[in-house]
Amino acid sequence: MSEGPPQSALRAAGPVAETLLEVSGVLAVGGTLIFAGVMLLLALAMRRRKGAVNARWWLIGGGLVFPTVVLTALFFYSEWHRPPWRPIPPPGALIVGVTGHMWWWEVRYRDPATGAEVVTANEIRIPVGRPVYFGLGSADVIHSFWVPSLGGKMDMVPGRVQHLQLQADRPGTWRGQCAEYCGEQHARMALHVVAEEPAAFDAWLAAQAKPAATAATSPTSPREVERGREAFLAHRCNACHTVRGVSEESRLGPDLTHVGSRLHLGAGTVPNDPAQLAAWVAHTQQLKPGARMPSSGDRIGEADLQLIAAWLAQLK
Repeated sequence: MSEGPPQSALRAAGPVAETLLEVSGVLAVGGTLIFAGVMLLLALAMRRRKGAVNARWWLIGGGLVFPTVVLTALFFYSEWHRPPWRPIPPPGALIVGVTGHMWWWEVRYRDPATGAEVVTANEIRIPVGRPVYFGLGSADVIHSFWVPSLGGKMDMVPGRVQHLQLQADRPGTWRGQCAEYCGEQHARMALHVVAEEPAAFDAWLAAQAKPAATAATSPTSPREVERGREAFLAHRCNACHTVRGVSEESRLGPDLTHVGSRLHLGAGTVPNDPAQLAAWVAHTQQLKPGARMPSSGDRIGEADLQLIAAWLAQLK
């Protein structure tokens, strides 16, 4: 699936982003016309050689009437474009919970078939043409959720739940970013939104709701897969990361139940493949200094690193 221009608000991919782009265009054109008018009046004033100017009428017209008319028009125009969906989600909306952490994103869905909670990280999948109602919160400091091609940003404040509605009108992948400075790795706190056809999304969500299982087409032998799972548990990776069906739940780090299906690791830091997985586990602090996950290359041998990476890569 192709990825569009990163964080481009100029290529709207949904109705919310299209509205924001329209409002931005109106403000830009209007501001340009007002500036041009002021410069024209300035040029005329500088060319004027004689004759008195009735400053009173200029002050009333330019300083009172004109701003009142423009600001009143902008008020009604902005009210006309104000989203009506903030208090409650619209009928049929997909509800997704997103929690900001330093420096990654926890994403939660509800499986409609079983009612079970589906947890993933750093990547949001949504169905094309369906409104998505986000509940946004923070586990530590103020973060801000922003996917420019789909809509505006919303701050994520500890102790509060903010709401934001987005929708994608076509399949694609769009990059988002934390838009509020939140610490050392703020710049590497990215996420990707993947919009799929409704049938493909439903199949993905159903698969995400299941516990971890060995991929049927895994290039890794069953014995090596089992050894990778054993190494994951032996080195206590499960103390921070949940793999449903393998270890007890832990919310210290991202859920890894289906980590092999994600596009990136470390909240958009590196692409996701077995080699990068091994490098990420071994050299986390070199790739993302200050991350809450320590580098493990000095305590996990190369053989076990490769086994763990191969096992995680096939969790799809």
